[in-house]
Amino acid sequence: MKKSLNQDWLARSQAAVWHPCTQMQHHAQTGSASHLPLVPIARGSGAWLYDFDGKRYLDGISSWWTNLFGHANPRINAALKDQLETLEHVMLAGFTHQPVIELSERLSALTGGTLGHAFYASDGASATEIALKMSFHYWRNVGRPEKADFLCLAGSYHGETVGALAVTDVAIFKDAYAPLVRAAHVVPSPDFRLAESGETPADVARRAAAALENHLEQHGANIAALIVEPLVQGAAGMAMYDPEYLRLARQLCDQYEVHLICDEIAVGCGRTGTFFAHEQAGIRPDLMCLSKGISGGYLPLSIVLSSDIIYAAFLDDSVSRAFLHSHSYTGNPLACRAALATLDIFEQDQTVTVNRQKAAKISAALAPLAAHPRVKHLRQRGMIAAFDVETNDPYFSRKFYRAALEHEALIRPIGNTVYLMPPYIVSDEEIEQLASAISGALRAAT
Repeated sequence: MKKSLNQDWLARSQAAVWHPCTQMQHHAQTGSASHLPLVPIARGSGAWLYDFDGKRYLDGISSWWTNLFGHANPRINAALKDQLETLEHVMLAGFTHQPVIELSERLSALTGGTLGHAFYASDGASATEIALKMSFHYWRNVGRPEKADFLCLAGSYHGETVGALAVTDVAIFKDAYAPLVRAAHVVPSPDFRLAESGETPADVARRAAAALENHLEQHGANIAALIVEPLVQGAAGMAMYDPEYLRLARQLCDQYEVHLICDEIAVGCGRTGTFFAHEQAGIRPDLMCLSKGISGGYLPLSIVLSSDIIYAAFLDDSVSRAFLHSHSYTGNPLACRAALATLDIFEQDQTVTVNRQKAAKISAALAPLAAHPRVKHLRQRGMIAAFDVETNDPYFSRKFYRAALEHEALIRPIGNTVYLMPPYIVSDEEIEQLASAISGALRAAT
């Protein structure tokens, strides 16, 4: 029998491609409980992905949280085609160009000018490392070299490069490389799933902030920065928390002269109900990391936005006081143009407002799951919805993922946490399809 196109591309991929965040052996173990199917994708359109045999999958997780306005979006496509005819790349050391200038100005304006300087990289982990290095170097430049340590939350995830692993508190990513990592201090998470009897989410936030204050009282003199994922800790299983924690953390960072770094890589760009998640606490950070959705899921791009105070500390005749970090494609014009087109769609379509309506539709579609005996902590923050499944099955996430694919949906749990993070162009009908796929996959996996 002749191989299908899918089978041909699968065989070639398994022979040549080393996939990220994957035990490659699981792709080869067809029929076993640990099997993780490899899906060859031929094209994308809107909220859908299509394989080489014509089967389709509704992208319920925005292709790792990046694809905001659908695959092959005509407006972003048009912007990139135009940019291709103008300037594809120029180094950003000693040169500049229109897309990077306009993007920097527009991002600064979105922070009310509080974060007025944009530094560019290619991915979220790089943005984390840049923010950490900026904070560390700032304190050195202002004569406070003792402020060299970092704080992160329990369960935090900020990337998998060696520097970013220092502030990532997820054992499966970190343990193998522990000898390479200069570990940060870890303080309790405000995750409201940790509520004690009678506690509200705000109570949990205040309790976690009290622990942060206690740590800063003892070690604040040596802490350069606290880094947080505002409102939702992704790799911790979509751990959600009350904005009260961010308000209190901002006050404590000011009191103890510690930078607050907001990692908005996953939760920024409209995911949580505001353009930046930290806005719901009425604060601004000293440094902010952006990536994933900022380019609409088109091209690798990350950005660190800095306050004027931090930026000014690097201005000097001495090159050693400059921020010496770069890569060859820093501020690539194509990636910046994709980001500008993404911001245009936000403005033209009033996306943040529309997202609140879509979030209500998602909430209604998933509401029946609350009655399921295995479903715990059904929760939502804007366009992110999640619940935990009570099971001792070590293969639950893979079984659910396989079952969801059979229901024409891409939904990839984090451990026992099932979540939705769909593209913003998802229709009411597609939301219902995702809810139906989740219910079907839950039955099959449990």
